[in-house]
Amino acid sequence: MAKAKKSKSAAKPAAKSAKKSTSKTGETRVGEMLRKARESTGVSQEELASRLKTKRTAISRIENHADDIKLSTLERVAKALGKELKVKII
Repeated sequence: MAKAKKSKSAAKPAAKSAKKSTSKTGETRVGEMLRKARESTGVSQEELASRLKTKRTAISRIENHADDIKLSTLERVAKALGKELKVKII
């Protein structure tokens, strides 16, 4: 007996739900802020990566998973975008 082919959609894992860009306290995530800053300057991930002498995938990781990022990295990204980094503790 011949086996039935699996449909392509059935073979793929279910898509993960999109992460929210704000925390429970309503604060914007660092990665989201960096993405918005990059986009507001009209710079692609590829161009930013070139300026920082890294790979585009590293920029993507920062924008999507920047929960634990060094201040020195934030400073480098801000400088590469022609922005100023300000950290405020209230």
